[in-house]
Amino acid sequence: MTAPVLDIHLSDSDAADALYHDVRVGLSADPKWLPSKWFYDARGSELFEQITMLPEYYPTRTERTLLRRSADEIAGHAAADILVELGSGSSEKTRLLLDALTAIGSLERFVPLDVSESALRAAMTAVAQEYPQLAVHGVVGDFTRHLELLPYDQTGRRLVAFLGGTIGNLLPSERASFLVALHAVLEPGELLLLGAGLVTDPAVLVPAYDDAAGVTAEFNRNVLQVLNRELGADFDVAAFEHVAVWNVEREWIEMRLRARQAMTVRLPAVDMTVQFAEGEEMVTEVSGKFRRAGLTAELAECGFADRAWWTDPDDRFALVLAAAL
Repeated sequence: MTAPVLDIHLSDSDAADALYHDVRVGLSADPKWLPSKWFYDARGSELFEQITMLPEYYPTRTERTLLRRSADEIAGHAAADILVELGSGSSEKTRLLLDALTAIGSLERFVPLDVSESALRAAMTAVAQEYPQLAVHGVVGDFTRHLELLPYDQTGRRLVAFLGGTIGNLLPSERASFLVALHAVLEPGELLLLGAGLVTDPAVLVPAYDDAAGVTAEFNRNVLQVLNRELGADFDVAAFEHVAVWNVEREWIEMRLRARQAMTVRLPAVDMTVQFAEGEEMVTEVSGKFRRAGLTAELAECGFADRAWWTDPDDRFALVLAAAL
């Protein structure tokens, strides 16, 4: 087994600077907003793992079932020498792809990218032990900023996995920027495997983001705990109510935090004082859902042609294999 290699392109100070910027911009806006990436401290990551096991939250188990069913077919299409995973986390679902690609004898290298150094080190160690024949080269970075820093020596065909429906957390302009940047680092014919939530019945969609046990509500409010800890803020976390709504026009779920009462919040680290009116809502996440024609068009505008689709029997989630042109 070759020892894993790790490139670090994000530091603690980079993360702090990004948080300060996002808070200054988001809490000065009307309506107020915060990027969903700030959910994921240790507690937030733990809560999200709980969410993925809830009966209402179908995306994770649906994608896993799709991967299990279609991994061999994906491997046959891709015949990739290098598997790149963006936002890799624990790389748990990715093992289905690793198994399928190693079974056909093509895979030589695994390149996971994640913002969390600790999570990435743990995942790399586990993968290196389970797949000793693979070279593992991790990257601590942000997939919206560091795609050009992915290791590549001009040899080998790459398959880039971007799973979990994360593409839906990007606004349309952000999706376009991401896809254009990804296309720029790929050679013609190299492939993107995209996991995307599909537009379905709001009676199914909304409970997935507003479960009966209240785990998602705690997850949503956790972002305020992060601001209290990292910025010395004085949010009364219990004074905010979790809200999840289906935006029919934009075809995305919005998670919001609604102030139960008027309040003044101080954030000393960014030298801000923010007023909330009673009932005021702050957007903390969007989760876009897609239709095949629309997603195909978005991919095409950014230089990708879809080659294959896999969906579950209820058409709630899709895996899309697209080639860079």
